[in-house]
Amino acid sequence: MSSTYTDEDDDYGDVRGDFWGRSPQSSYFEIAKTANQNIVEQELEVVFRRLAVAERMLEERGLDEALENEIHATAVDQDIDGRTASIFIDLVGRIVTQCE
Repeated sequence: MSSTYTDEDDDYGDVRGDFWGRSPQSSYFEIAKTANQNIVEQELEVVFRRLAVAERMLEERGLDEALENEIHATAVDQDIDGRTASIFIDLVGRIVTQCE
């Protein structure tokens, strides 16, 4: 799945290009299989904790039906694809750095 998302600060350039010859998601899954599992679990916990914080912030701001519909509508979005790719790239970087 390709995307046109680029970071404001352009840390990763254009994520449409190959990331080590494959997608950020497939790179993560390949690294996660061979990396120290304690590190992989710790990093996944960080991602899930961040998701839980974001969900709580949405709920505290009143997650009504209109906002819920907007969330579902943007789930298929090029910007979201790019942000998802960036999360996988960050996750791979943090795992690889700790396993060195």
